Amino acid sequence: MLALTYGLLSSSLKQRDHEIVGSTLERYALEYGRGGLGQLMEAVASDRVTGRQEGLFVRVLGRDAEAVFLNLPGGISEFDLSQLGVPSATGAPGWARVPGRGRPLELEVASLLLPDGTLLQVGKSTENRAELLERFRAVSLGVFGSIVAIALVGGALLTRAALRPVRDLIGVVQGLLRTGQMKARVPVRGQGDPLDELSLLFNAMLDRIETLIAGLRGCLDNVAHDLRTPLTRLRGIAETALRSDDPAAHREALADCLEEVERVAQTLDTLMDVSEAETGTMALRREPVEMGPLLQEVVALYADIAEDKGVSLTASAPPELRVTADRSRLRQVVANLVDNAVKYTPGGGHVELAASAGPGVVVIAVKDDGVGIPAENLPRVFDRLYRGDRSRSARGRGRRRSLVRA
Repeated sequence: MLALTYGLLSSSLKQRDHEIVGSTLERYALEYGRGGLGQLMEAVASDRVTGRQEGLFVRVLGRDAEAVFLNLPGGISEFDLSQLGVPSATGAPGWARVPGRGRPLELEVASLLLPDGTLLQVGKSTENRAELLERFRAVSLGVFGSIVAIALVGGALLTRAALRPVRDLIGVVQGLLRTGQMKARVPVRGQGDPLDELSLLFNAMLDRIETLIAGLRGCLDNVAHDLRTPLTRLRGIAETALRSDDPAAHREALADCLEEVERVAQTLDTLMDVSEAETGTMALRREPVEMGPLLQEVVALYADIAEDKGVSLTASAPPELRVTADRSRLRQVVANLVDNAVKYTPGGGHVELAASAGPGVVVIAVKDDGVGIPAENLPRVFDRLYRGDRSRSARGRGRRRSLVRA
């Protein structure tokens, strides 16, 4: 913008000087035509007294190229007038430029050949124009320097402020890599810009990773705890079989080992299901499920076990009662509850499955008349490995209840 302004200013000043010289040349030519050289000299003297001339160079050359009149304002002596040529006799003004002696100045001269063969020349030095442009360059340089300084300082401050969330993000990542702790979070400025959105997404990702890591650690702890007993039992069975020479004892030991391996596999499947459900990574195939047939499937699954124990097992649900759910997972949930109810219901007792519709929900209830759960134990009934005093005599580790909750 400064360069464009300088160019326009230089062009405008040059055009103004040319207009002054050209108009003065035409006026002096008219004065010469009216009264000859004397009239021209009076006009030049009048302009000099009134200040209208603006320090113009005026020269009149006769037919023999001798100067018959010369007006030299201050500073014209710096120019070599011998380099000022004589234009062709076209009748139109011609322009010539005379360089200064030792200074980057010019004398711009317009010449006009008059009808009687006299040459009239009017010129103006570029000194004033050069001083004004030099002053403008000095001011522009100061303005440009100020603009650059403000731009650098302001740009640095704005860039630092704009990149602060990125530096916070880098600091959090470096802290995570250095300490391995997942508690740190990126500060959110609340500006609602893309950097805030990036911070929120990164924090959400850290929350997700922390949840997955906690689930993985819990799963490993559960595996270590729940596999200790069956592995110890497997080792005991194998050691007993090795000390015996009876093939029948060996066969029985192998059967016991297969049974323990099956329990280990079921334990691992259950723990993996609990971990996937608690961390939100379990894949669910949702579809419309009718509750009546689903409850009947669970009843059919445990009918023989309940009959052997002398427990009555029934199910009821309103017709056309549907939910959108994963059929196999929902059946697994109900089956685990029924398994727990049948296990702790004494002979002659009753286990009832019932489904009913509520406002926006479907309630599935598994009721039994077994030993019951004391009120103080209810808040922890779905905790893994938790068992009430009344259930400690029965086999189990509470994995099924934790799976139901998950």
